[in-house]
Amino acid sequence: MPLKKPRLEQSPRRILTAHAGLALIGEAIAASRLDQAVKSMGSYRGADHGQVLSTYLGLLTLGKSDFEAAEGVRKDPFFLSCMGLKCGLSAARLRQRMDASAMDYARALDRANLTFLQQAKVPVTPLSCGHVALDLDLFAQDNSGTRKEGVGYTYRGFDGYGVMPAYLGEEGWCLATEFKPGSENSQNGFGFVLDRVLPAARSLTERPILMRLDSAHDALENRVRAQAEGIDFIIKWNPRQASAADWMAHADGLEASKVKWETPREGKRIATFSVNETRSWQGQEYTFRRVMRVVERTIDRKGQTLVFPDLEVEGWWTSLELSDDDIIALYRGHATCEQFHSEFKTDMDLERLPSGKFDTNTLVMAAGTFVYNVLRWIGLQGLIGDDSPVRHPAKRRRIRTVFQELISLPAQLVHHARQVWLRFGAHCPGFAAFKRVLTQLQACASG
Repeated sequence: MPLKKPRLEQSPRRILTAHAGLALIGEAIAASRLDQAVKSMGSYRGADHGQVLSTYLGLLTLGKSDFEAAEGVRKDPFFLSCMGLKCGLSAARLRQRMDASAMDYARALDRANLTFLQQAKVPVTPLSCGHVALDLDLFAQDNSGTRKEGVGYTYRGFDGYGVMPAYLGEEGWCLATEFKPGSENSQNGFGFVLDRVLPAARSLTERPILMRLDSAHDALENRVRAQAEGIDFIIKWNPRQASAADWMAHADGLEASKVKWETPREGKRIATFSVNETRSWQGQEYTFRRVMRVVERTIDRKGQTLVFPDLEVEGWWTSLELSDDDIIALYRGHATCEQFHSEFKTDMDLERLPSGKFDTNTLVMAAGTFVYNVLRWIGLQGLIGDDSPVRHPAKRRRIRTVFQELISLPAQLVHHARQVWLRFGAHCPGFAAFKRVLTQLQACASG
C-alpha cells in the first residue's frame, strides 16, 4: 500500500545528518596528526590552518570539490563537530586561505597522508612474485573552455592538467600526486617524483619494490635510477622508429631454444623472446634486458586473408629474472591504475578543478589524495567483513561504494548527560561495520 501523502515539518531542535560517515573522517584527520603537520606554519588570525584544511577535507568526503559548497555546511553543527571546527568558514574565506598558503598546505597534507597510512598500518599486498607494486601513471583532467593557470593541450586531445599519482600495493594506496601543466611531458621532473615516493613506499613495506611505468617513461635515466635505488622495474618499451618487420625477421632467425612461438589461431603467430642491450649513461655502460613480443597476422579475426601481413611489436624493460610470459603478465596489472584514476575524477569530483590558480589546484589534489586513502582504508576495513552491508565479493571497494554504504548514513546527533551520541535507525545495514571502523580509527588517533 503506498505511503499516504506526508505532512512536512522542520524540527527546531533535532540535529539530523545524512552523512554520519563524517565522524569517521574526523577521527582519520586526528590519526594523521594534521595539526602537528601545520604547526611549523605559525599562527594565523582567525581560523587556524588545521581548521581550514579540515573544512576542505570534509567537503571532499561529501564528493564536493568546489569552494561554494562551504556555504552549505558552515552552520551545520554535525559537520562542525566532526571536523573539530569552532566556526564554519565562508566560501570566500576558504578560497582566500587556500590561495594564500597553497604549497605549504600541500606539503603539510603530504606529511599527514603518510602519517595516516603508517598509523593505520595499512595492508600492502604483494604481487605473485613477492614484490610490492609501485605504479606511476599520468592521467589528464579535462578543464577545457577555461583560462586557469597551467591549463594546456594534453595527450588526450583536450585542454587541461596532468596528474601523476603513485599507487602502492594491490590496494592502490596513493603515496602522492604530482600535479603538472597539461602540456608538460610526463617524464619532465620524474626524478623529483621518485624522490617523494620511494622513501614513503619503503616506510610502508619491507618487501622488494617493483616499479611499473608505461612507455612515456622509457628513458635510460629511469632504469639507471631504479638500479641505483635497489628497486626492480618493468617499463613499457617505446618502439619509436623501430620496424616491426625487422623484429619479426629477428625472431625468425633465433634458435628454437631462445624464442617461444605460439599459434592461437590460423593466420596468427606470436613470437616471445628476450634481448639484452648495452647503453652508455654519464660515462658508464649499463646492460638491461628487454622482453619482446612480435605478432604477425595473415588472416584477420573475421577470416579475411590479408594482402600484406599485419605486424605488431611490443617490449618491456625489466630487471627481474623471471620468464618472458611472467614479465608480460606482471605488467598487465599496471592497467588497474585506470580504475584508481577514475575514482579521483568521477567518484571524488576532481576532474574540473575549482581554482584558477595552479598552486591552489595542487593543494586540491593533495587533499584529494588524503581523502582517497582514508576512504580506501574505510572500504577495506568496513565493507569486506561478514558484518558489512551486503555486496558482491571483492578484494576492495570503489570509493563510490564507500560513499554509499558508510559515509551517506542517516543519523541523529544527541547531546545528553554531558555525552555526545550518534543515533542510527533500527534498520541501518551499515551500523555494525560503522561502529567497528570508528573504534579502529579512534585507536589510531590515540595511538
